Amino acid sequence: MDVSFEASLPLEVSMKLEAPRKLPNIMEVSDYAEDIYLYLREMEVKFKLNVDYMKNQPDTIENLRVLLLNWLVVEGQLLELQNETLHLAVNYFNRYLSLEPVSPETLQLLGIAALRLATKFEEAYPLRIIQLIHHRAGQYTKKQISEMECRMLQVLAFHLALPTINQFLTQYFLHQQQPNPHVESLAMFLGELCLVDTVTYLKYLPSVTAGAAFHLALYTVTGKSWPESLVQKTGYTLETLKPCLMDLHWTYFSASQHAVYSIPEKYRKPMYHGVAHIPPPETLNLE
Repeated sequence: MDVSFEASLPLEVSMKLEAPRKLPNIMEVSDYAEDIYLYLREMEVKFKLNVDYMKNQPDTIENLRVLLLNWLVVEGQLLELQNETLHLAVNYFNRYLSLEPVSPETLQLLGIAALRLATKFEEAYPLRIIQLIHHRAGQYTKKQISEMECRMLQVLAFHLALPTINQFLTQYFLHQQQPNPHVESLAMFLGELCLVDTVTYLKYLPSVTAGAAFHLALYTVTGKSWPESLVQKTGYTLETLKPCLMDLHWTYFSASQHAVYSIPEKYRKPMYHGVAHIPPPETLNLE
């Protein structure tokens, strides 16, 4: 019995292949977008850290924290992580420090655990990245890292889906203008600089800091100001953002001497349009 394809009944099938339909971003679907935004605003208030969140930690922890942030930024680039993964890892790390005393010897282990959890939560293909993080973890065993992850989950009460500066920027503020890669990259650069100076920027909610970063980037690159559409959407005016804008303007001026040197280095690269080379404006438009 001939069962070859040639012996099959002749069929003429005309099939028109269509390009895959692009699924809508749920954040941009009008039926959901406003509710999601309001939920994020509620969550950022609920989980806001105090400026003195490290008061119960040893004095040496703050300096070591800066070194660890350098490491996280570098690892994020080497592993090609999403920027949101970095922001989440820093969020988990800071919140853990606010709740549990940590010895200097275990600080890097805590950072590794935070990065792994953020990777599992945010990245599309976390397994390969998790394996690479483990290979780069130095003196820590897989068992030690897993135990610290479990401990971090317990301390954070499994609250991992929290709003960040980056989330407000990328999902809301940067959509309020015509695409401009320089504005987008500069806003993300400024947002990352704020992760380091907790004494200054924990005074502000992530949405406020994101708004200040967006306005400063928009004004620096295009000369434009905080749009009326965002006043309507957020309730924030330039007067609302002014204290954070003043702080961020100073941070921008001192970026080349920033303690976490890896952030300016990252944003000097072509993939971010070299925005770290863009000089800050001498004055701010606050009207």
